[in-house]
Amino acid sequence: MIQRLVPTAFIAAVALVALTACGEKPQTGAGIRGDAPLYAGTGSNFMQPGWKPGDKASWEAELKARQLYSQNEYTRTPAAK
Repeated sequence: MIQRLVPTAFIAAVALVALTACGEKPQTGAGIRGDAPLYAGTGSNFMQPGWKPGDKASWEAELKARQLYSQNEYTRTPAAK
């Protein structure tokens, strides 16, 4: 009887692991907020020096500088040429 129980328990364990892979974690709205203006910043420590979060003129100046110094990713990709 134990010889039949071991394969059955193994199959049940494999089925349980396979079914847990089908689950989806709940998605909460704690990500980046889409209703805040882009120049408001994200609160991250990884910012361009000289840019002030919340200052729209500073944000636009940084975008112009990025375009001026060829930091545009569209021009770097092969599909854009």
